[in-house]
Amino acid sequence: MDSTLPAVAEELLKEIKKAFQETSHIPDDLLLGLKFIFGPSAVSALDLVDHRSVTQVMSPSGRTAYQVLGSSGKLYTCYSSCHFCTCPAFGFAVLQKSESLLCKHILAVYLSQAMGACQKLSVSEEQLTSILLAEEEDEG
Repeated sequence: MDSTLPAVAEELLKEIKKAFQETSHIPDDLLLGLKFIFGPSAVSALDLVDHRSVTQVMSPSGRTAYQVLGSSGKLYTCYSSCHFCTCPAFGFAVLQKSESLLCKHILAVYLSQAMGACQKLSVSEEQLTSILLAEEEDEG
């Protein structure tokens, strides 16, 4: 988890990770906290985690990005290190309007990390560069 999230969100994600490691499920009180802090994104993010939609893409140099298959079927690239997603909701609700802390895709990444539910994909440096450049071309 990153220091870009408020401390209460950081603590909640840590508690979720701890509880999941101990019991293999998330207690109701933590689910309520998730809904309280992240709003409607929480349920959508949990759905993405349930569908194993989060893939950690790693290169030999250690560079890492996450790809999340959204509910619309589009693949979004997320960077947990800088708290960024390529989806339109992130640009609008998080960056422009400041209505949300993050989008459902980034929350799904954090939850997948906490629950050990990330799929893993090792790629070459060139493949990772292509993934990152493909996102820039889509935006441009």
